[in-house]
Amino acid sequence: MSRPPWIVAVVAALAILLTPTVVLGTSSPANAGEGGDPALIKKLDETNRAYIDAQNALTASLERQKNLAAQQAATEPKYATLRDETQSISIAAYQNGGGLRSAATLLNSGTPGMFADRVSTLEVIARERAAQLRQVAVLRAELSKTKAAIDAEVAKQQASTAVMAKQKAELEKALAQSKNAVDGSTTWSGGTTSTTAEPAPRKADGSWPTESCGVDDPTTKGCLTPRTLHALQQVQKAGFTHFVSCWRPPGEPYEHPKGRACDFAADAKDFGGVATGSSKEYGTQLAAWLVKNATALGVMYVIWFKQIWTPATGWRAYHSGQGDPSSDHTNHVHMSIY
Repeated sequence: MSRPPWIVAVVAALAILLTPTVVLGTSSPANAGEGGDPALIKKLDETNRAYIDAQNALTASLERQKNLAAQQAATEPKYATLRDETQSISIAAYQNGGGLRSAATLLNSGTPGMFADRVSTLEVIARERAAQLRQVAVLRAELSKTKAAIDAEVAKQQASTAVMAKQKAELEKALAQSKNAVDGSTTWSGGTTSTTAEPAPRKADGSWPTESCGVDDPTTKGCLTPRTLHALQQVQKAGFTHFVSCWRPPGEPYEHPKGRACDFAADAKDFGGVATGSSKEYGTQLAAWLVKNATALGVMYVIWFKQIWTPATGWRAYHSGQGDPSSDHTNHVHMSIY
């Protein structure tokens, strides 16, 4: 028995009304993406990595220069003392019979015993002078080597600074081309959370080790890099315990599928609409904390409430969203890790 057309239409309308809908901004940001075009995200990744690499190299070089300068400061007084002592020995040797006077002194010895004593004295003076001269030569060479090493470190620092300046300029250009012009009207700085993050492990030269998505992500069924997991744990340890989601399946040009990013909801239980009141304050405090601890954690960039922070540029306007809370980042703080 066929149903009248009007009944079919009513049933269809009810089915549409009763079907659960996904509202952008009230579910995971994965539904809206991170905003911005793939070219911008690629540029953010490339320039920030190059900038952080140069920044790490600069920091390590400055530390090496500091150690070399301390070594030089410790060596110079020793060198000056030995140099003066050597000069004193040389003077004493001359006064006690250096050169032709040594032979004359020996020939004028009144007794065999006196002759032997004078021979012994001249031998001691000669040995002391030779030993002192060798030590002076070693210290002089050490000082020359240290100075050359300091000069080399200064050259490395100049190169790193040039790279940082270049990457900053490129990043500024990329942001401007993507409608993210310089805008200092709003910056998320300061913050009242005093907890300091425990630094993530670095290589001996101060650089970040290359990591893959190889550890379990406690927020999803995916994976994270060890450094991203460390950052997530430090954020939570600092008291930021609202809902968070990190890994996403492959298919987008962002850090989430690589296990190098997390989205921290401003609301306590899920990603809601535009954050207001205490939720917005929570997001602001978290964004400020991430910036404060960026060097320790290896943070590449932070996005919050239409603002983006990078080590090279600081806070800049972020207008790459599509007008919804997720892509505008007005309902969550995005963290990308090197």
